[in-house]
Amino acid sequence: MGVISHRTGRRDLVIYDADDPDAVCHVVKLNDEEADALAELLGAPRIVQRLNQLHQQVEGLMSVQLPIPAGSPYVGRPMGDARVRTRTSASVVAVVRGEQVFASPGPDFVFRTGDVVVVVGSEDSTAEVADILADG
Repeated sequence: MGVISHRTGRRDLVIYDADDPDAVCHVVKLNDEEADALAELLGAPRIVQRLNQLHQQVEGLMSVQLPIPAGSPYVGRPMGDARVRTRTSASVVAVVRGEQVFASPGPDFVFRTGDVVVVVGSEDSTAEVADILADG
């Protein structure tokens, strides 16, 4: 699941296909109230808190914060090149860059050195994501 913010101001809730996690199978247009509620849930000061609460509710689910090191093969490349969800079944739910949080970044989001990637998945899948982002 993710939220897409369009340049026009429209925001959509997208649901990814379980068989092809890089493909969207449903799109729900959000009204202003719904979009504001999701923004509250995914807001910078609360995103890690929400993930930790979710982790406590779902056995085997964890969230990790992975910095993009200077030597990462993905510095300067779009997130889609890493194919994280396809390769690991884990999800990138946000990227923190300084004081700014990019919730539900799309495949065109370009990583920079020092970005902190917030990943949700199993212990094994999040460890795989760490390896991918560090070494490719």
